[in-house]
Amino acid sequence: MKSALPKVLQPLAGRPLLSHVIDTARALGPAAIHVVYGHGGERVREALAGEAVAWTLQAQQLGTGHAVLQAIPKVPDEHVALVLYGDVPLLSRETLTQLVALAGPRQVALLTMTVEDPTGYGRIVRDGQGRVQRIVEQKDASAAERDIRECNTGVIAAPAKLLKRWLEGLRADNSQREYYLTDTIAMAVADGVAVNPLQCADAVEALGVNDKVQLAMLESVCRQRSARELMLAGVTVADPARIDVRGRVTHGKDVFIDVNVVLEGTVKLGDRVRIGPGCVVRDAEIGDDTQVFPHCVIEGAVIGPGCNIGPFARFRPTSRLSGGVHIGNFVEVKNSTMAAESKANHLSYVGDAQVGARVNIGAGTIIANYDGANKHRTVIEDDVHTGSNSVLVAPITIGAGATVAAGSTVANQVPAGKLTIARARQTTIEGWTRPVKREK
Repeated sequence: MKSALPKVLQPLAGRPLLSHVIDTARALGPAAIHVVYGHGGERVREALAGEAVAWTLQAQQLGTGHAVLQAIPKVPDEHVALVLYGDVPLLSRETLTQLVALAGPRQVALLTMTVEDPTGYGRIVRDGQGRVQRIVEQKDASAAERDIRECNTGVIAAPAKLLKRWLEGLRADNSQREYYLTDTIAMAVADGVAVNPLQCADAVEALGVNDKVQLAMLESVCRQRSARELMLAGVTVADPARIDVRGRVTHGKDVFIDVNVVLEGTVKLGDRVRIGPGCVVRDAEIGDDTQVFPHCVIEGAVIGPGCNIGPFARFRPTSRLSGGVHIGNFVEVKNSTMAAESKANHLSYVGDAQVGARVNIGAGTIIANYDGANKHRTVIEDDVHTGSNSVLVAPITIGAGATVAAGSTVANQVPAGKLTIARARQTTIEGWTRPVKREK
């Protein structure tokens, strides 16, 4: 991958490749999930420390068969072992359910795929009756075998007792000098064990990731799938090729999503929500009839119904808006609440504040919440108006119905219902001249 990040941690649709595989495995209701990781893979364990899996170290990378051999002793003999790969993230629960159903005490299930260009894949060799005989890797294949288009995905389901025996019998007598899991198929045939192939209905499911080009291809597949799911559920997506869903989205009716929108984490959209082009919405909830104008970033916020947001607005975590709030261009809201029908329409910062109802925060108003060491709260009660270019120095309370004059810097409590002015008196200096640059 030409990256300091381990391959299985490379992000796909906002999550590590391996997370996709573990989630699919878990959806099958297994007795246990074992993850085999290589030397130096502690970073993988740390990144996925919250996953309920058993970790097994493969100290030497001696092939796929050797990798499975490290974990198979932990699997009871009477169980079926399903082998998946951390860099093959798109296999569906439905496909794997069908595969596992084909395995049994004397049956091995093998997932195959047919592709136009089989280069690089192991080929499925069948006899005259169409029965699987063995798998041959590309580097070990004859010219005739390389013409076979049915390929090995590497995914098998096999009785653990027999698989243990076959793995113990593997030999590294091949061009790679590795222990191939695929060689167990020929061993099964030799032992008279049925090999039941299942062809992937869609070969895309079984595609793996070996470089950034393939990663981008799978990202495109995820994008198409997510857009299709949203549209079939009733969401209007302006361009399915220009939306990225990197998490879980729930939504109401008649939602509209414009181009180049990124939805990350857990996102909830109410009825008739409209999201303009270029927006990023992460772990947020947006209420009914709210319109988000172009190029807004909304993270960890709850936005109520009937709000107007942006363009070019930013919400940082734990912000909450009630109904009918307007947040305009180049306004940032951080860790604050704003009650119904309040407005901050232009060029303002609302940080660590409790804002009441029907408040108008004038253009350029800044809540100075940080003293260089600690954050402080500001309370702005109902029906307050702040003039343009005001600075409210926290901690401070602005009383209900108060007006702060434009250009004021207020650091003491502002009484309710009064006009407060806190700015220097305008002075004109007679006889002053502007400095002139000296000629060199």
